[in-house]
Amino acid sequence: MRWRQAMLAALEPAPGETIADVGCGTGSFVVMLKSAAPASTVIGIDPDDEALAIARRKAADAGVEIEWRKGFARDVTGPADAVVSSLVFHQMPLVEKRAGMAAIYAALRPGGRVLIADYGRQRGLMRLLFRLTIQRLDGVEDTQPNADGILPDLIREAGFEKVREVDRIHTITGSITLLEGLRPG
Repeated sequence: MRWRQAMLAALEPAPGETIADVGCGTGSFVVMLKSAAPASTVIGIDPDDEALAIARRKAADAGVEIEWRKGFARDVTGPADAVVSSLVFHQMPLVEKRAGMAAIYAALRPGGRVLIADYGRQRGLMRLLFRLTIQRLDGVEDTQPNADGILPDLIREAGFEKVREVDRIHTITGSITLLEGLRPG
């Protein structure tokens, strides 16, 4: 998927960095990340045992070593140089979005970065596609704040600076926005 390549390009992982993937799911991005950054420590975090089992198999098949942790976004711990998350925040209640962003901020070293690839503000046709797909699958209550564009504000509220939209990718389910924020340091 194009958003994975965009996120990896924006991340520009450096050797020796510690990078956590919050909500790694079945591991597609975290395995891609470790394959592209073999000299980095990569941590995959997800609350779903079955998803983590699939992720472990993918990592083994790819011949990469990843540290696995069971937990929600609010459970992330550091220290990390970067934290990434993809297609997770739209599924969380607003209180969990805030708790997750605060935990990500706390887990990052000063100068660390957060990169979020998720459904952001939906406009025009993308809003219709989002309503017909994601909101039918994941419900309106948790997804609507994302569709209304809340993610940049949540990133700022957590303490991040230089919050910016890196990319917006249109998909058949709505637009995925890639956002970046920096922890002051």
